[in-house]
Amino acid sequence: MAIELLNPAQLDDMRPAGRFVADVLTTLVETADVGFDLLELDALAHRMIKDRGAESCYIDYAPSFGRGPFGYVLCTSVNDAVLHGLPHRYKLRDGDLVSFDFAVSVDGWVCDSAVTVPVGTPRDEDLRLIEATEVALARAIEVARPGQKVGDIGAVIGETAREYGYSVNTQFGGHGVGRTMHGDPHIPNDAKAGRGFPLKPGLVIAIEPWLLASTDEIRMDDDGWTIRSADGSRGAHSEHTIAITEGDPIVMTARG
Repeated sequence: MAIELLNPAQLDDMRPAGRFVADVLTTLVETADVGFDLLELDALAHRMIKDRGAESCYIDYAPSFGRGPFGYVLCTSVNDAVLHGLPHRYKLRDGDLVSFDFAVSVDGWVCDSAVTVPVGTPRDEDLRLIEATEVALARAIEVARPGQKVGDIGAVIGETAREYGYSVNTQFGGHGVGRTMHGDPHIPNDAKAGRGFPLKPGLVIAIEPWLLASTDEIRMDDDGWTIRSADGSRGAHSEHTIAITEGDPIVMTARG
């Protein structure tokens, strides 16, 4: 697959998609509470897509690793689920940990982002797990500059995970973003610095560290989509779409 480098005008054209993704995730975080059903939250995101005139990247998505098409507009991963959580009839409970992953196309441009939040009374161990993914993401964004390589991003994510005492699964990671949701290059969550595709101005990528509390082994749920920890421990996932520029990276999906 060819890797497209966007010019400054195209990056500006992509910004509305990033703002919309950020707005939807902010709304979901503010709405998710004890008693809310995952299908209600997916329906909320669906209404926002319709009102905006955007297009979901998930609903018809049918990759080789899933039992597609996905059929919903939002990934909702709860507790020991960490990626690709298929919305289903489940009311959030006090103490749950939920990740929302959301990607849409606005005017032909795609942005992708994810956030993990506690529901009701937070657990200290969950907050630490979330913090590890958020710190890893922030550090990875900081090194995402011309002259670096995708391996430098993976190296800082892996180093941060181990600093917090977590191991890293490398089966799923970040990816190129542009006209489609998933493109090249692959952005690993652990790698050797100085290796891989070089970062160049105009490259747009999704960086998405995800971690499990006590394992790096995963299993697929019976729904053919939801990925869970092999040992039942909880997971957290943080993701932003960013653009490499001559200067500081642009966080397209920045919230707040």
